[in-house]
Amino acid sequence: MSELLDCQKFERTVSASAKPIVAIVLCALCSLLPPQGLAANTEAQHPQISIETKYVKVSVTVDTALKPFPELFGDCFSEGKAWFTKTNGDAAAEWHDNRKAFRDLQWFYERDYALRSVVGRYIGVVRSDAWFDGGAHPNQHADTILWDNVARKRTNIRAFFSETTDSGPTMSTLAQLARLAVATAKLANGINGYGDDDGPPAEQMTPEQELQRDTFIQDGIKPKILELGPVTLAPSTETGKSSGLTFHYSPYGVGPYVEGPYTVFVPWTKFQQYLSPQGVALFGGERPQDDKERW
Repeated sequence: MSELLDCQKFERTVSASAKPIVAIVLCALCSLLPPQGLAANTEAQHPQISIETKYVKVSVTVDTALKPFPELFGDCFSEGKAWFTKTNGDAAAEWHDNRKAFRDLQWFYERDYALRSVVGRYIGVVRSDAWFDGGAHPNQHADTILWDNVARKRTNIRAFFSETTDSGPTMSTLAQLARLAVATAKLANGINGYGDDDGPPAEQMTPEQELQRDTFIQDGIKPKILELGPVTLAPSTETGKSSGLTFHYSPYGVGPYVEGPYTVFVPWTKFQQYLSPQGVALFGGERPQDDKERW
């Protein structure tokens, strides 16, 4: 028996006898994932909560860069701990009831919370889930957290805009800007629509033309505050400001799995006419080069 403890003395007692071949198989499966990470971190991070048995490995990692914000760190840790407990319990039940589903492979579930940006009172976090539960390939999913460090709670971008009605002027503009950013990224990758072999090559298409042919983008981005996609504030060359919005789309979010994730940027100058007084005070400057390279 082996005992694994998190930093809050959270204990689980399990047997640990994973076969070496499992690691080889999972590494091969993970190599099929796109090279672009959902939330890459430049520093080595270690899980605060983890467990490993012969049939499953589960872990939660909260970025140590969030420790200067104890309420946010605790919020992420608490959420991650609840996810860990449920996920591990579900895997144990599946192992007990349907062992054949594992096909002699070790499943895994990983949740990471990575610091994205600090802009004034707002802190952006990208929450990334990666898992393999016996399917054809591993999967991954990204979501985001916008934390108000004055109110000490999670919030969203609604307060930054003067109007946020579903399908209204602001949401329609933001949705279209996000769609065009994804279409631009797809064309840069040589992807030009689906189900139409007679279209021009990607290098001869505009983002607007791509949108007409790619229903994945239209279906994945809606003109609603909670359906634009996971969003964070991008840092700026101007201290205390944000240079715009970064959207974090998971595989399947705006395209088939093989395309992988898309992280796209919309500069604040493209939507400045819709900003509230709070938004006007928040946005400015340009996106730093190192942020472009990382995200």
